[in-house]
Parts: sequence; C-alpha cells; structure tokens
Amino acid sequence: MTQEQRVNNYGMASFDSRDLVIREDIMKKTKELAELISTSEEVKMFQQAEEKIRSHEHVQKLIQTIKKKQKEIVAFETFQNQDMVTKIEREIDELQDEIDAIPVVSEFQQSQSDINYLLQLVMSVIHDTVSQKVNVETGKEAPPSSCG
Repeated sequence: MTQEQRVNNYGMASFDSRDLVIREDIMKKTKELAELISTSEEVKMFQQAEEKIRSHEHVQKLIQTIKKKQKEIVAFETFQNQDMVTKIEREIDELQDEIDAIPVVSEFQQSQSDINYLLQLVMSVIHDTVSQKVNVETGKEAPPSSCG
C-alpha cells in the first residue's frame, strides 16, 4: 500500500483526493481533450469577443469608472456612510446597464455562456459514461445495463 492509500472501515483501500495520483494515460487524454476544447469554435469566438472588449474605448472607460466607484464604496463603508454606499451602488448599476447594452459586450457574454455550456456538456458526458460502469455515489459497480 502506498502513502496515498488508506484503509477505510470496510477494509478497502481509500484515497484522500489531495493525494490521489492520476494515471498517466488518463492525464494524457485529459490534456488532449483540453487542447481540443481550446481550439474549438466556441473558444475562438470567445477570444475574438474578448479582444473586441479590450480594444473598445467606451467599454474600457466604463469598466474603469465602475472600479473607481467600487473603491469609493469601500471607503464609505469604512466611514459607515450607508447613504453614499447606496447612491454609488445605484450609479454602478446604471453603468453596468450601459455596458450590458453595448453589442460587443453581449457578444462577449454569449461567448462565455457558450464555453460554459460546452464544458458542462463534456463533464456531463464523462460523468454519465463513468456512471454507466460504476455507481459513482457508492463506488460499487453498476449492475449490467439491459440497454444496448
């Protein structure tokens, strides 16, 4: 038994997830999958939208203004001036609404959403595929499937 392994109450080897060593072939495939995802159309669209945001002067000015106002909120909270905090929070909300109404920002937000959906889909497929073989919740082998 290696250092990472421990024996649980049932006499079976158990692992602390911090100590778990992933098989080299699994890591290799994981990196290949990550590379495929990073070259996907969704990631390309995200990178393009991100660049548009970075080079959009008005958006950048609004972002800087919001950051400045966030610092003001911290200062007014320090002095326990809730009226000013509330006033600045409203100003930030208005600035955020203005940013959200800019088409390149909507495009950026959509591309973020698309990447998140892609990643969640990949995780779901992996989970479902593994769950067909092993009951992930209990660690017991799943009964043979009558489907397929």
